[in-house]
Amino acid sequence: QVQLVESGGGLVQAGDSLRLSCAASGRTFGGFIMGWFRQAPGKEREFGAAISRNGVSTYYADSVKGRFTISRDNAKNTVYLQMDRLKPEDTAVYYCAARSSYCSDYGCSSRGGYAYWGQGTQVTVFS
Repeated sequence: QVQLVESGGGLVQAGDSLRLSCAASGRTFGGFIMGWFRQAPGKEREFGAAISRNGVSTYYADSVKGRFTISRDNAKNTVYLQMDRLKPEDTAVYYCAARSSYCSDYGCSSRGGYAYWGQGTQVTVFS
């Protein structure tokens, strides 16, 4: 088992930045591939970014590529999502998730591969 707790969401203006954090407890954090997903009202939860166990490899949805950066600190059991140049369409509840099975590139975008989820943090971007 691993417990995930997101923080850092808020209300920001378009063009601003936010940094989300996800603190993990329980099983060894370094053994999990970590992902960030988001869900806007009335829409399905969608993939945002993922990072490999050692932090070397990262994967992004086209919608956030070049604006968002995922990173992790295994010593602190924390994964981050730096979000720059935010747009109103980035408004959503953001969830971090953990998976123990291997994935790479497009394979990391599937929700079904992630066994553990946080409770989410709201990000609202106004124009």
